[in-house]
Amino acid sequence: MTTATERFLKYIAVNTTSVDDAKVYPSSPNQKVLGAQIAEEMKAMGLTDVIQDEYGYVMGTIPATRDKGPTIGLISHLDTSNAVSGGPIHPAFVDYQGGDIVLNKEQDIVMTPSAFPCLNEVKGKRLIVTDGTTLLGADDKAGVAEIMTLAERLLRPDAPKHGKIRIGFTPDEEVGEGTKFFDLEKFGAQIAYTVDGGALGELEYENFNAATATITIKGVSVHTGSAKNQMINAAAVGCEFQSLLPEKEQPVYTEGYEGFYHLSSIEGSCEHCEMKYLLREHDAEKFAAQKRKVEEIGRKLNEKWGSGVVTVSIRDSYANMRPIIENHMELVDEARHAFEACGVKPIVQPIRGGTDGARLSHKGLPCPNLSTGGYLFHSRYEFIPQESLETMVDVLEKLIVGLSK
Repeated sequence: MTTATERFLKYIAVNTTSVDDAKVYPSSPNQKVLGAQIAEEMKAMGLTDVIQDEYGYVMGTIPATRDKGPTIGLISHLDTSNAVSGGPIHPAFVDYQGGDIVLNKEQDIVMTPSAFPCLNEVKGKRLIVTDGTTLLGADDKAGVAEIMTLAERLLRPDAPKHGKIRIGFTPDEEVGEGTKFFDLEKFGAQIAYTVDGGALGELEYENFNAATATITIKGVSVHTGSAKNQMINAAAVGCEFQSLLPEKEQPVYTEGYEGFYHLSSIEGSCEHCEMKYLLREHDAEKFAAQKRKVEEIGRKLNEKWGSGVVTVSIRDSYANMRPIIENHMELVDEARHAFEACGVKPIVQPIRGGTDGARLSHKGLPCPNLSTGGYLFHSRYEFIPQESLETMVDVLEKLIVGLSK
């Protein structure tokens, strides 16, 4: 039987970085390449109804061996974040006993417990790390590997009895498009879980409300020697916009349920500037207030610099799944029991982000989120303990059996 670790190392060899604002779906071709490989693996393993559709979604069925319980969905995503280079990835194993980890001696890339206190949680574990030049891809190829390893286990003759299980792997989750063409009817599950969380034991059923604000600033370029009362420096107005936001409501200052305004990109000159902000809040009223604040700053700057200088456009991304999952708390309870049965303490906490599960929940498929075991996603310091990869397969098995009673 292939281990989750072996699968994970195979999957991360394919660079599936997704691309913002792409005109095609999926946004990068290698997502379909990896999906096709996994679809063939699913067929060879014995799953039924295996497809990869035109959009790159991969789905398959583990047939029921017990005629009880709902059809259960397990979902992970194929793409990786574009925050850091996605490949080629050069993984390494570290038997971690504490202290610094030198990822790349030549480039002086070192991971330290003082910078990353989470290292103190994994002493005595065998860590899979990068060489510091790319991310690792545990978000979310660890989830894919864990689900696929579970599938192989449940298809063995001596597997515990279970209901029908539907597996789904999505593209472009990292750029907010993971469920854009997800066919709920074709998927056919009544309940589901995304396997897309962090440290082993994470169990999440609430997430941020999210939007992206695009700020476009039209400047007027005039020679600096005769610019008085004529120039409008768009880049400088952009800096002014940032200065009018609450200083402490940035990701670096926030945790838990605290929301933020995150300046994710800025590109500008005297004539033109464009800024993108991620707006995030768990509370719906505070989320609405964030949007009003951004629009208010735009109006204030237009009063100062002239009508039409600043344009604010806000696009909603996803909503908090909590109001949906609160009507299906048995899903959270079963997941809690599965972790505990495997000797893992459940960590029930809000997601400081979003998942495909949030959108699917609002479309009618309640879908809490489970850990993969990974740490420091979207960074060159990303790592995952090998033990966590394998333990999550045990957790998923316990969960499926519990839901099939």
